[in-house]
Amino acid sequence: MRLLLVEDDVMVASGIKLGLTDAGYAVDWVGSGERAEEVLRAESFDAAIIDIGLPAMDGLELTRRLRRPDMASPAMPVLILTARDALHDRVQGLDLGADDYMVKPFELPELLARLRALLRRSQAATTAVLSFGPLELDTAGRRASMRTPTGEQVIELGPREWTVLEYLLINAPKPASKDKLLQALTGWDKEITPNAVEVYVSRLRGKLEPHGVALRSIRGFGYRLELQAP
Repeated sequence: MRLLLVEDDVMVASGIKLGLTDAGYAVDWVGSGERAEEVLRAESFDAAIIDIGLPAMDGLELTRRLRRPDMASPAMPVLILTARDALHDRVQGLDLGADDYMVKPFELPELLARLRALLRRSQAATTAVLSFGPLELDTAGRRASMRTPTGEQVIELGPREWTVLEYLLINAPKPASKDKLLQALTGWDKEITPNAVEVYVSRLRGKLEPHGVALRSIRGFGYRLELQAP
């Protein structure tokens, strides 16, 4: 999942980004509403976390603008962060298009839980568990498993394998594009190459196919989960 963090306090932004990255998200950070608006016109994100108290254009105005149809992801979930606990500010943020808000200071586990809830809602998912055939991915517990005739078998996944599989499950049974998978893995931190996606897909095949879940390549586009014939 690729997130945009809009926060002008470098220390706060660094802490949030580290926590989100450790949780498996690809996080891109900007320090102003103007820069965020520029980015959101050209690039797609799965969700945005926006501080209200930004210099010049504040987070409320940014939230209003990013809902415009000319933005790349006008329907993405938005979580507002604010040091203001006044009812008026909370109501205004929600009315302008925010999906949820958190008052500073806050604990990282709650931020992660609220973010997971927003992402589930945007993907029309009702629980934290994504499933496809015998495969289950518990996004809250960070646990992957296969249902077998003899019980449950845990599947060990590295952080990037998890990210690729989560994105494939969210899109299943439709295919997920290779470009989207790469963005979900890295964002602006181009530390891996496009060919690296194929490496993680290959590793996943080795873990999924023995249990009847195939990962099919769609030429010129990406990959799709399929159930193998018995």
